Amino acid sequence: MDILLVGGLWLTGSVWGRVVPALESLGHRPVPLTLPGQGDGSASATLDDQLAAVLAAVDAAPGKPMVVGHSAACTLAWMAADRRSERLAKVALIGGFPTADGQPYADFFEVKDGVMAFPGWGPFEGPDAADLDDVARREFAAAAIPVPEGVARGVVRLADERRFDVPVVVVCPEFTPAQAREWIDAGDVPELARAKDVDFADVDSGHWPMVTQPAELARILAAAADAR
Repeated sequence: MDILLVGGLWLTGSVWGRVVPALESLGHRPVPLTLPGQGDGSASATLDDQLAAVLAAVDAAPGKPMVVGHSAACTLAWMAADRRSERLAKVALIGGFPTADGQPYADFFEVKDGVMAFPGWGPFEGPDAADLDDVARREFAAAAIPVPEGVARGVVRLADERRFDVPVVVVCPEFTPAQAREWIDAGDVPELARAKDVDFADVDSGHWPMVTQPAELARILAAAADAR
C-alpha cells in the first residue's frame, strides 16, 4: 500500500528519513511529502496549496493509499478524507486531532513578517520533547522551516459527511489511548466523535516519534495499513 507521510509544522519530508526504509522493509510504499511553503522557499503558500499537494499525492497513488498526518497535519489528512473519502483506505493521525470546520488550521504561535517561526523548546517542555536529546533538539531547530501565515491562519473547511466512513487510527505518542478516548468521548474532538471506525495505537515517545522511535512507528503504521 502507498503510505503518504505528512509532517507537522516546520517539517519537510526529510523528517521521515528513518521511517521510510523501515516501512519499505515491511512491504509498503512510503511517500514522504514536503508541503508548499515548508521546504520550497515560498512564504506565500496557503492552506489550500498544502491540501492540493496532499490531494495530488492521493490521486497519483495506484490504489487506495493511507494518509498519515502528524501533529497539525492531522487536520490536513482529515481534509483529504473530506475531499477523497472514496479514494482512501485509512487515515492515521500521529500526536494530534482534526480541527473542526471553520476553525484556523494552526494559529498557535506568533506570526511575524508573514511566517510563524519555530518558537523554541519552551512550549514543548515536558512529555512532548522529553525523549529528544540536546543534539536532536539542535538539529530540529536548525532545520525548522517557518510556516507561512496563509497556512497557519488558513480556515479549515469540511463538508462531505462521507469522511466519517474513512477508517482512522490514532497513534498516541505523548498521550495515551485512554486519554485520547476520554477527549473524544467528552466532545473535545467532535470530528472523531462522529467517525465510525476509530482505532488507537500507543507509541512510547514524545511528540516526534518519527525522530525518536522510527522503527516502532513504522511497525504501527504498517500494521494499520495491513489491517484494512
